[in-house]
Amino acid sequence: MRPKSKSLSPQPSTLNPLPKFLQNQVILVKQTTLQCRGQLLDLSRPVVMGILNVTPDSFFDGGKFAGVDAALRQAEKMLSEGAAILDVGGASSRPGAAEVSEKEELERVVPVVEAIQRHFPKTIVSADTWRAGVAQAAVAAGASIVNDISGGQFDEQMFETVARLEVPYILMHIQGTPATMQQAPHYDDVTLEVLDYFIQKIARLRAMGVKDIVLDPGFGFGKTVEHNYQLLKHLHVFGNTTGLPVLAGISRKSMICKVLKVIPEHALNGTTALHVVALQQGANILRAHDVKEAMEVVRLWEQLEQTGG
Repeated sequence: MRPKSKSLSPQPSTLNPLPKFLQNQVILVKQTTLQCRGQLLDLSRPVVMGILNVTPDSFFDGGKFAGVDAALRQAEKMLSEGAAILDVGGASSRPGAAEVSEKEELERVVPVVEAIQRHFPKTIVSADTWRAGVAQAAVAAGASIVNDISGGQFDEQMFETVARLEVPYILMHIQGTPATMQQAPHYDDVTLEVLDYFIQKIARLRAMGVKDIVLDPGFGFGKTVEHNYQLLKHLHVFGNTTGLPVLAGISRKSMICKVLKVIPEHALNGTTALHVVALQQGANILRAHDVKEAMEVVRLWEQLEQTGG
């Protein structure tokens, strides 16, 4: 008799067990839609968010898509490959990145968002920014999600702005700032501390009236390689505990490069491998530089999930 195949739904790790209260947690019914300014984004199956950095200094694609024409070509490519969201960012958040002025960030982001909406009017665009002013201008230009690496820590007006704009908010965890975050990051228990951070921030956002929240544990943002893999191994905890969608942003990051001893340009295979793990651990959104390959992961994972026996 053939042995019964194991379930691929998110399971607590046996290698690095969580405290009992999390091992035995009640799994909430997860939110499966986001209301994006009149468009309903369905997250009942995983989707891919295409990274569109309109910056000169991002860690992998800096300078490639600066300017409206180059950004539009890349937007068209990613949409044709299946991206459900385009994440437009005008300020690099790589470790040690220098801060750009709000004026410069606006000049990079707003024309690109406007151009995408003109050429691809049904596209869901997220504004990758920690500044409330940039978030407001980007939404006015056509963006319908705010993706904030700081979780509201770098601009005290962000939560209030998102609540007023009535758009989904991607709440990311970060320890420190991009300039300092990789200078000896420390946690007693990274999973529990990130979860506690989320619970506190969610309560504040809910009190302000923010309805749609996505959680991003912030791989690489104030974490060692070990911290990153602990978070990936326990990614299911965040969605199961809160009932909220979870975003995995691991594309070509140092958690791959340091283990494989490669540069970001050679980290696509490692990214694909970890995308499979992220989906097994309950990720709803894969934030990726390489949309085609990420979509292939989603399709193969779905086939595996749907296959009986």
